[in-house]
Amino acid sequence: MNLELKKAIEQISKDKGLDRDMLIDTLEDAVRTSVLRRFSDETDVEVTYNDETGDIEVFQFKIVVSDGNVENTDTQISLTEARSHDPSVQLDDEVGFRVKVADLGRIAAQSAKQVIIQRMRDAEQEIIYEEYKDRIGEIVSGIVQRRDKGGWIINLGRTEAILPREDQIPREHYKRGDRVQALIIDVRKEGRGPQVVISRVHRDYMAALFRREVPEVDEGIVQIIGVARDPGSRAKVAVLSRERDVDPVGACVGVRGSRIQNIVQELHGERIDIVIWSPDIATYARNSLAPALVLRIVVDEEENLLEIIVPDDQLTNAIGRKGQNVKLAARLLGWKVDIFTERRYNEANAIGHGLEQVASVAEVSIEALLSAGYSSLDRLRDADDEELAEKLSISSARIADLRSAINFLAPVVEESPKPSSVHHPAGVVQSAEQDKTTAERLDNAGE
Repeated sequence: MNLELKKAIEQISKDKGLDRDMLIDTLEDAVRTSVLRRFSDETDVEVTYNDETGDIEVFQFKIVVSDGNVENTDTQISLTEARSHDPSVQLDDEVGFRVKVADLGRIAAQSAKQVIIQRMRDAEQEIIYEEYKDRIGEIVSGIVQRRDKGGWIINLGRTEAILPREDQIPREHYKRGDRVQALIIDVRKEGRGPQVVISRVHRDYMAALFRREVPEVDEGIVQIIGVARDPGSRAKVAVLSRERDVDPVGACVGVRGSRIQNIVQELHGERIDIVIWSPDIATYARNSLAPALVLRIVVDEEENLLEIIVPDDQLTNAIGRKGQNVKLAARLLGWKVDIFTERRYNEANAIGHGLEQVASVAEVSIEALLSAGYSSLDRLRDADDEELAEKLSISSARIADLRSAINFLAPVVEESPKPSSVHHPAGVVQSAEQDKTTAERLDNAGE
């Protein structure tokens, strides 16, 4: 009775979390492979594990042929030899002979051992892959083990994970033995085993932290609609309450800020703005740009653009340090965002309105004026009659009408206003004449 083998199977199944029947099948396959290597691939063998005794039983089967017609001793046996084992056998019968595992030899036994180890390793890796594949989006905790060319290797217990450089919060430093938390974002099958990829900068990591720290979020009473992050610095989280009597901001912040502080500490001081989500994009934009005061919002649905008008002294607050506030708001909203001071917006619209009136009086299109280089009333006023006639192809009477319109509008726009600009710490100039939105320009400046 081979109790040692039986105990080994039980222990491995318990320690590695492997299915016992799978281990027995693996053992039988390994022994079968060794037998075939010892004899030939044509050999008909049957390998079974005796669960009661713990023994591996191997039987080799041969076909009974007439004397003198044995062509392959691994698969055939003569009638005379077969009857020496069993007198009742007939031609074409299949006769089984027990093969002692000990007779397989040292090389065959070693081969069987290698096959068993490899099969067990493959089975264990498959189990780990299936387990972690179903845990994508879950927070895990591990010990920093070593630095790899692609990032840090984190020991999760049953397997290792990689924390790539691009998924580390800037200015965070690790050393061997540190405990770190992160979000599982991918699980890949690779030759040396499953590769678990984790991240501390992914926006879903913050959402997962809120689910862990805020019961109302975990229960679905408060829903996280969106997250925009500048990892390690600042983030905006849009929330919505499913119940009227539950304040989503209060639930996320907690008593005396206890809940939000736990998240801030885990992210090493990352500032978090809780934003109330609204189906009305203008209201949502106002909330997203807090703490800046917003006077008016112009919504251009065709261009997916929001023009935000703020008081003259609020432009810096609206844009934020290094453009952070407007960039995060634009990501959270999913719209392009351009910010104007009240004075600059009014000036820009006054110019546009004046040109439209002049174009109407002169019976030319606004596009013709702009194509001819007349982007302001000042430029039209400075042009002589010959130039206007040549560039706009209009009569002297129309030119006279055009001059009258300019003179009429002069008190409103006495001179072409220069674009008011605010120099942002990163060197970005806020100007309505630039083609790109405020958020886009700040993104480019950051790059």
